[in-house]
Amino acid sequence: MSHPRPGTRRMARRTATRKLFTTACALTRTTELAASRLGTEYFLPALFVDRVTHLGGIDKRTFTEQLADCRSFRDGAWAGHWQGIAAEHASVADAALTRLGGPFVEQMLDPAGRVDTAALGDLLAPAVSILADRGAVASPGAVAKFCRESRGIGDGAAIAVDALIKVITYKFAAAWPGWTPQRLRAHAESRRLCDVVTEALAPAMGLSIEHLRIPVPGGDVVEGAAMFPLGAQNSPIVLWAKGLEGTVPESLLPALRYRTYGLAMFIMEMPGTYSYRQPLTVGAENVYRTVIDRLAVDGRVDADRIGMLGTSFGAYWAARMAAVDPRLHAVVANGAPSDRTLRPSGAFGTPEIMMWTMANTTHASSTVDLAKKLRALSLKDLYPRITAPLLVINGDTDTLASTQDSIDIATYAPNALLKLYPGDDHCAMGHADQWWDLSIRFLADHLRAAY
Repeated sequence: MSHPRPGTRRMARRTATRKLFTTACALTRTTELAASRLGTEYFLPALFVDRVTHLGGIDKRTFTEQLADCRSFRDGAWAGHWQGIAAEHASVADAALTRLGGPFVEQMLDPAGRVDTAALGDLLAPAVSILADRGAVASPGAVAKFCRESRGIGDGAAIAVDALIKVITYKFAAAWPGWTPQRLRAHAESRRLCDVVTEALAPAMGLSIEHLRIPVPGGDVVEGAAMFPLGAQNSPIVLWAKGLEGTVPESLLPALRYRTYGLAMFIMEMPGTYSYRQPLTVGAENVYRTVIDRLAVDGRVDADRIGMLGTSFGAYWAARMAAVDPRLHAVVANGAPSDRTLRPSGAFGTPEIMMWTMANTTHASSTVDLAKKLRALSLKDLYPRITAPLLVINGDTDTLASTQDSIDIATYAPNALLKLYPGDDHCAMGHADQWWDLSIRFLADHLRAAY
């Protein structure tokens, strides 16, 4: 019989101790007090640093130092900290754009303002690769490499594009995990700037990027980003579902790298989050169904080649919609909470701010009510009904959702494959490049995309 190595046992004890302390702080509502002494990082999901640094091409050491200076989850303190760093990068962007003759960042952030995106795209196009080729793990050295190889052509554009992406990213950090006024403002600004930049550079990438508003049952509106190859006809399309505090820019920017795979994409945020007003319930099936309805009648889409990709709680919806909507012909679910995670015991070790976010998302009135609402979402009885080709992905040591949920989905769905990345956490963020490549190839193959 093999026994765990001493280092593994010590790590397991430390993890259990941390979960116990985090749970105690959540139950006694003392997380804010503890964060003022230990720092907010102690109570953040382990993948938070990866999510932000991967998206922005930010050096991990730099970001970790910035995070260490943030010791409060209160709206003004948390959002203000990251907004301050975003403003520093906005100044860099403004200086570069001024030399190029472009607009200021403030103009781009103004929802009532008018930005000539065609003109902006012409100015930034010499450095389009900074945006187009960044992928799932953007390199902190991308601009320096570009400038070494460009011989002075497009250096200013490269600096501007990179700084704009960092503004988008730090505002994404400021928005995490939503639900308070300054966080919601940061979310809107991150989305707005992403819309402007991607629309401006879409032609240089051979793409059409549109920002669609789809009315859905309950009076809400899905505001998502649609990415099509220029001149697309009868194209396969992938509906990308984000999780509890995931945003459109977080998936749209990395997805640009796969623009030659012949896939259109529509990226949306999860019902119950950010700009939605209706709570998250099983009834959100109707939201996703309405979105699929809209995509199916788009003249550029082949309605027989629709797929879905979800990450975290978005993976839950990808799996659920695969069970209830036969129009999905290929599905990827990465890091799905399903049954075990949604039991009351699954909350052990969950930080207070995440429990607070889930309560807001479901409109739960108490801890008991939240537990009841989460149990109602269990997918366990639907596994056998997921008959479309399904790729299930996760890290094998998920600290946010139960890895066993991923295993169970792949075991009982009749046409499923499972990929667990060893030593990795929720959604396998440590292997982001690999699972993105695997997912896009899986979807392109099963949806018969031309690439």
